[in-house]
Amino acid sequence: MDVSPAPEVAANRLFWDADARRYHAEHPEYLDGFYWCPEMLSEKDARLLGDVSQARVLEIGCGSAPCASWLADDGVGFVTGFDISAGMLARARHNVSLAQADVLALPYRDASFDVAFSAFGALPFVRDVAAALAEIRRVLVPGGRFVFSVTHPMRWVFPDDPGSLTAEISYFARAYEEYDDTGTLTYAEYHRTFGDWVRALRGSGLELLDVLEPEWPEGVSIPWGQWSPERGRIFPGTAIFVTRGQ
Repeated sequence: MDVSPAPEVAANRLFWDADARRYHAEHPEYLDGFYWCPEMLSEKDARLLGDVSQARVLEIGCGSAPCASWLADDGVGFVTGFDISAGMLARARHNVSLAQADVLALPYRDASFDVAFSAFGALPFVRDVAAALAEIRRVLVPGGRFVFSVTHPMRWVFPDDPGSLTAEISYFARAYEEYDDTGTLTYAEYHRTFGDWVRALRGSGLELLDVLEPEWPEGVSIPWGQWSPERGRIFPGTAIFVTRGQ
């Protein structure tokens, strides 16, 4: 049986290992707490996870785990996380137990967690999102809550230029992949339309409870990658899906 990781998993593991230093140098404010998105919506204010004081919580694609670390400091019952990148995990604080793992093959027993969440982690970088959602659903208790943030489907049509307001990319183009001179995949990111997300959630046995589209906040003026005040005042950059297992 072939147990090697999917090509995009291997590619993104190497990419994030190499990019960890730059990423942390460029986004210190965002990584200093639990923020759902570049619009700086915090879990402290939003409380999208609900009351987790007695809950077992899993962070999906945690990077250096600022969100899980914040929850640990906030008094969550139990929190852990995982990421594919050892380079990102090496930058985590030591107040949370973490693992290097692939969302397509989670190293946890069935119904291990009451709540799972992901802030731009794992799901945008996995081709087979149905398989990823099925794994997340498997490790949740019946009725368990799963909240995740991703790039807003509408944002996909605009280039990676925070100043551009011109749509240039097809909304129906569902993959962005980079290859080196040998034809080896070196980076992969995948787009889902709103319809894709709804069908994927329904197919995985997760009930969609709400979708949040944060507005750009007053007082935040610094662009974050393709996110910027100019864009944020006109159209959303982030979609946050609130779901529960059935």
